[in-house]
Amino acid sequence: MAVFNLGSINADLFYQVPHLLAPGETLASTQHSRGLGGKGANMSVAIARAAARAVHIGAVGADGRWAVERLLEYGVDTRNIVELDVPTGHAVIMVDDHGENAILLFPGANRALTEKHIASALMAATEADTFVFQNETSAQIEGATLASAKGMRVVYAAAPFDAQAVEAVLPMLDILVMNAVEAQQLTDALGMTLGALPVRDVIVTLGGEGCRWINTDAGTDQTFPAIPVTPVDTTGAGDTFTGFLVAGLDRGLPMEQAISLGQQAGAIMVTRHGTADVIPDLKDIEDARFS
Repeated sequence: MAVFNLGSINADLFYQVPHLLAPGETLASTQHSRGLGGKGANMSVAIARAAARAVHIGAVGADGRWAVERLLEYGVDTRNIVELDVPTGHAVIMVDDHGENAILLFPGANRALTEKHIASALMAATEADTFVFQNETSAQIEGATLASAKGMRVVYAAAPFDAQAVEAVLPMLDILVMNAVEAQQLTDALGMTLGALPVRDVIVTLGGEGCRWINTDAGTDQTFPAIPVTPVDTTGAGDTFTGFLVAGLDRGLPMEQAISLGQQAGAIMVTRHGTADVIPDLKDIEDARFS
């Protein structure tokens, strides 16, 4: 089994600041660093570190070869990452002294992917595999349609959030992952409750309050309490949670255990500065001994 991830690849440019920048304000940062990021790259690294096979479907420019090499070092199958005549995507990330962040994205090559590229990448996929995607690439509808037609488990991490983008792929989804703000925006936009969505499993992350799992087939709504930690940087925590969740399901774990695995990985992640480069692995979770 494998997880095919149609996902973004970014250079993350980090700036540590006393507080998040206000409109019209000029602010000096106290630290700066560059790392591998993008919601897609973060999830692929998390999937690989959770002991599942991660196949990344994405694009970079010539300036992003280092990012592909880094993904390969982290155990991600990079054979379906293409190099295009477009700059690699990047993100400018401010992190304040309380661990909160603000992010400015430049999509770059992430928005130049085509259905032909995705179809080629999915030629080796089977109904035993999983397809995951986010809202940072082009060809999302095409990718979800191809994966659904193959009988793959289709998972959408609906961020950066756009209600119309979610509505367009709902018929193809098996699992929808959102945070609490995004979930409220979706129900407001569609005029229906989460339990009425045409998706079997809806996962809502609640930050420091844990997460919810709504199974629309069974009509159940369960809440999982958060693991108490002191955060220093919340960047990439949601991606880490989703990657470990999907990897757990791919490895045959029941949903409850996959959610727990994702929560443990996310709890470790918020105690670290950075994104893909600092995502924990299964040994980190074992050493943390949360349970």
